[in-house]
Amino acid sequence: MTAKEMLQKVDHTQLKAFATWEDIQKLCEEAIAYHTASVCIPPAYIKRVHDAYGEKINICTVVGFPLGYSVTEAKVAEVEKALKDGCNEIDMVINVSDVKNGDYDKVEEEIRTMKKACGEHILKVIVETCYLTTEEKIAMCKAVTNAGADYIKTSTGFGTGGATIEDVKLFKENIGPNVKIKAAGGVSTIDDLKAFIELGCDRIGTSRAVGLLKGEMTEGY
Repeated sequence: MTAKEMLQKVDHTQLKAFATWEDIQKLCEEAIAYHTASVCIPPAYIKRVHDAYGEKINICTVVGFPLGYSVTEAKVAEVEKALKDGCNEIDMVINVSDVKNGDYDKVEEEIRTMKKACGEHILKVIVETCYLTTEEKIAMCKAVTNAGADYIKTSTGFGTGGATIEDVKLFKENIGPNVKIKAAGGVSTIDDLKAFIELGCDRIGTSRAVGLLKGEMTEGY
C-alpha cells in the first residue's frame, strides 16, 4: 500500500480547542498537497476555510462534539449551519448517556434525524467505544445501520481510549453492508494506518498521517 493510497483515506484533523487560523491553514494546505480525503475542522472555521479554499478541499466537521449529550434539536441546528457554511461531511457524537440507559431506540432515532438533516452529505456516527460494553457496541452497530448513516466511527479522540483492532473487527461483524468504518483516536504510527486500512476501514481520522508519511514519499508518491 502506497503513501498516496493511505492518505486518500485520511480525514486530516485539527480539533484542538486552541487551534489557530494558522494551524487550520497549515492543515488545509497539507490536505490539498497530499490529497487527503478531507480536513476535519471545528465548526467555527468552516466558512473561513470554504471562502479561502473553495472547491479545492473537502470539509468535514463535528457535531455534538466531544461529549454528545446536547439535545437532538441543537445537533440538527449545528448540521444545518455547517452545511450552509460549506461543509460536506458531518461527524456526529451519539448521546452516550442514552446508550448507558439502554435507550437504543432513542439513539437510533437521533441518528435517523441527523441523516435526514444531512441529506446527500455524508454522516459519520461517533459511538465513543471506550465507554461502551460489547453489547452496547453491537447495539450501536445496529442503530447506525438501521438509521441509514454512512459510517460508524470509533472515537472522538477526546475520550479515555481510541480506535482498536478488536472494535473494528466487531463493527465489521455487526454493521450492515451499506455502512463503512472510520477509525479515529490514537492512530499514531504508519503501522496503525496500515493495520486499520487493511482491516477494512474506509476512513482514518488523525492529525499525524501527513507528517508520518512524508518520509515515505518519493516524487509523485
